[in-house]
This record gives sequence, structure tokens and C-alpha cells, in this order.
Amino acid sequence: MEAIYAFCVGVLTTCGFFLVLRGRTFTVVIGLTLLSYAVNLFLFASGRLKLNGAAVLGKSAEYSDPLPQALVLTAIVIGFAMTAFVVILAMRSRADQGDDHVDGQMPDQPRRLSVSDKRNG
Repeated sequence: MEAIYAFCVGVLTTCGFFLVLRGRTFTVVIGLTLLSYAVNLFLFASGRLKLNGAAVLGKSAEYSDPLPQALVLTAIVIGFAMTAFVVILAMRSRADQGDDHVDGQMPDQPRRLSVSDKRNG
């Protein structure tokens, strides 16, 4: 179970980094969201994965550590606020610049040959 969990965290992290390195702001926002999900899963796993563990002492023989759960809840709230802020920045950037590229410039497009260029050469 731990290997599958670690694999899923790794896939989320890899996809998040890939999307953060893209040129459009929407993919950067999705990448940051995936990275925050990966961090949340990592924090949750730091409390050890237990089945049938109670979050409150005295309810069962085994209990789960409540600190990682509190950290994950805090990280979810901070991640939501960060995502909302970045979306607002992306919308403002698109309104001001007219495109949604991260650096504000369109990438170089390959030059299309016109009919006269094709005849000449």
C-alpha cells in the first residue's frame, strides 16, 4: 500500500512540475494545484498510514496521529487561497496584455510561405 501511495505522490509531483513549466498561465495554475495535492498527500503520509486507527485517544486500541491531519487541513485552506489569488492574477494579466502567456509575449510562430514565395523558391 505504501508503494502505491508513494507512486501516486510521485506522479502528482511530476505532472505538477511539468505543467508549471508550460508557457500558459492556466496550465501553471493547474500545475501548482497538483503540486499542492502532492504536498498534502505527503504531509498526510508523514503520520503513518494506518487502517482502523481512531483520531481520538481512548476510542480504539490504535490511534492515528492528529498532527498530520491538522497540517493537511491547514494546507488545503492555504492552497485554496493561493489558487484563488493566482487565478485572479492570471485574469488580470490576460486583460492587461491580451494573451495568457506567462512572460507576456507570444512565442515565435513559424513563418508561413505565401503563394509568391512558393513559386520563387
